[in-house]
Amino acid sequence: MQLIEIIEKLNLKTLTNVEERNVEGVFISDMLSDVMTNAKSGNLWLTIQTHKNTVSAANLVNLAAIVITHEKEVPQETIDLANRFYVIILGSDLSTYELVSKLVGIGLTP
Repeated sequence: MQLIEIIEKLNLKTLTNVEERNVEGVFISDMLSDVMTNAKSGNLWLTIQTHKNTVSAANLVNLAAIVITHEKEVPQETIDLANRFYVIILGSDLSTYELVSKLVGIGLTP
């Protein structure tokens, strides 16, 4: 499924520059070591973590995008770093659980 399609269907906020990417599943974790070890390239990463180290983890694994749930505010330094390394960060007012339900509803699975 295309990232732009997901953004539109779920009304996600774009916090960084966005480019078209193919999403190959979802990974949910708030532990960077878990993401670096178990997430797969092309995954959409759902988390509440907003610090700049998330950008490094997403870049290392080549994730499709990071989605910050629970209406968490992302620091400007994280956004700036993400734009520099072409890491897409999106935001959602929904809880992680609610967002996962909607992702499954539009046909995206782990």
